[in-house]
Amino acid sequence: MAIETGNVLEGIVTGITKFGAFVELPEKKVGLVHISEVANEYVKDVHDFLEVGEKVSVKVLSVDDTGKVGLSIKQSQENESKKELRRRAGMPASFEDQLSRFLKDSEARLSDLKRNTESKRGGRGARRAN
Repeated sequence: MAIETGNVLEGIVTGITKFGAFVELPEKKVGLVHISEVANEYVKDVHDFLEVGEKVSVKVLSVDDTGKVGLSIKQSQENESKKELRRRAGMPASFEDQLSRFLKDSEARLSDLKRNTESKRGGRGARRAN
């Protein structure tokens, strides 16, 4: 997969500094995960969250003209967790799927309502004039 902004890739931590971690991506490119993009909580020391040689999932935040790659572990996990939550809840992945499900449910409810009102009109309690 190409190293483009927005892509989620697998990489290996090759170095840890006080300001972040260097991650080797496919094609032997290296990117930086800034300390603020390591986790969703406060990170005082990157060593508490990562180890050299650890395999991590990262999202590409930026690629500048000189080839520097900005990465985020935090944002790659957010995307994965949202997909996982949707899957667990049985929710469709796209808006079109959600709309389709809504329309099917609405049609079923309307037909049930029509059936119920028709059966009540000539059913119980109706008096006929003699």
